[in-house]
Formats: sequence, C-alpha cells, structure tokens
Amino acid sequence: MPYWTDSHCHLQDALLGDSETLIEAMKSVGITTAVVNATGEEDWAAVEDLAKRYHGLVLPAFGIHPWQAHTASPGWQARLRCLLETYPHASVGECGLDLWVDEPSLEIQRGVFRDQLELASALARPVTIHCLKAWVALFEVFAESPPPSRFLMHSYGGSIEIARRLIPLGAYFSFSGHFLHPRKAAVLEVFRQLPRDRILLETDAPSMLPPAEFLRYPGPCNHPANLPAIGEALASALGMSAEDLATMTRENSQRFLA
Repeated sequence: MPYWTDSHCHLQDALLGDSETLIEAMKSVGITTAVVNATGEEDWAAVEDLAKRYHGLVLPAFGIHPWQAHTASPGWQARLRCLLETYPHASVGECGLDLWVDEPSLEIQRGVFRDQLELASALARPVTIHCLKAWVALFEVFAESPPPSRFLMHSYGGSIEIARRLIPLGAYFSFSGHFLHPRKAAVLEVFRQLPRDRILLETDAPSMLPPAEFLRYPGPCNHPANLPAIGEALASALGMSAEDLATMTRENSQRFLA
C-alpha cells in the first residue's frame, strides 16, 4: 500500500467529527503525515492539541487565514511567535490574500499576511499561502516582505505563467481533489507542466470536495481519507503510478518542511 502525505488539511474542524475515528480512518488508507493548518487564533489551541495527541502524524501549522484577518486581536504577532518557538517543527499558515470575498478588506488582509511572512522569514519556517483572485496583490506584498525560502501555494489554481514567476522564489504547489471536476481541467494541465519536485498533494478537508467518483468516504464534506483516491487520479493525469506519486509527494513534502 502506498504511503501518503496530506500537505494541507484542517482536522480541527468540527465538521470532521471525532478525531480518534478520523485518524484511524486516515491510517487505514496509508496516510502517514498530515499538515494541519489553523485558520485563526480561535483554533490555534485545537491544532496544538492534535499535534500533541498524534505526534508524528500531525504536523501543526499556525496562522491567520485571510477570511479571518479582521479577527486578529492586539498582540497576536507575539503570541504566534511564542507558539512557533514552542514547536520548532511547526510551519506558518494558513495565511494569504483573497479577493473572492468582499470582507475583510484587502488592506486588512495585507497587513496580517505581511506580518506572517516576516515572522516566517525571521524564524526560517515554511509558510502555506492561500491566494484567490489576488495575484497582483500577492506580488506587491512579496516586493515589500519577501517570502521565506520555501512556501506552499496551497490548492493552486493559478496559471502556469504565474507559477513560473513563483518557482524561483521558492514556491511549491499542492493539488486538491476539487480540481478533478471536469470544469477544472485547466488546473490539471498546469500541474502537468510544473516541475515534479515542486508538486504536493492535499485534501484541504473538510473543504474542496472532489467529484463523487473519488469519494472513498462520501458525505457532506471532504474526508481526509479521500487522499489516496485523489492521488491516484493525479498520478494517472501525470502518467505515473500511484505508488510513485505517493513517494514523490512525500519526499517533496519532507524537503518543503525541512
């Protein structure tokens, strides 16, 4: 059985239910590592708890999602730094920019994102970036606050031209099951053109639900144990075996997180 790494998920989300049942289901399909991303201050403790309880399988990432940028409370930067220093293997994220939503404003998002980039660079931690319809703003922020040497464009849906601008800066790109919908065929074509050593795999569970035929755990939300089916589909699109893709994405993830 191939061994899989989920480079981006939210196992702390209540939609996924009991964590013991969740983790056992993941183990049963060969998932050996999951990077669990916080979305705001309110779930930092939950991510921390999962990392403690499932040490080795759960790798924590602490940050503030752009949708939650307006909730950042005074002094959050110092608290985030303290948390990251407590967990030397933790990364920064999920953070970024999103113009698909009207609120919070881009101005608020920029400030919170910039502070997280600067903290990641100061501590030499990789960072997971959410960017939706905000590519111009992303490069503007990068010009002011360069990203750390390794960063992940999670659930990457941008063009190959944007990817080629990001790669020299240290970008990795993760593929999620949502891109298996026929209307997202252009995204698969982008991943065919990406350097193989920059491709990761994710579920973004409980979000980014794949088409029904790729759901090993059907339900109203995306279960992290759907990852192998997503990986098998991506492997087929790239002309690889599932085992080779599992090995490649696991090694890429290890290098990204090192």
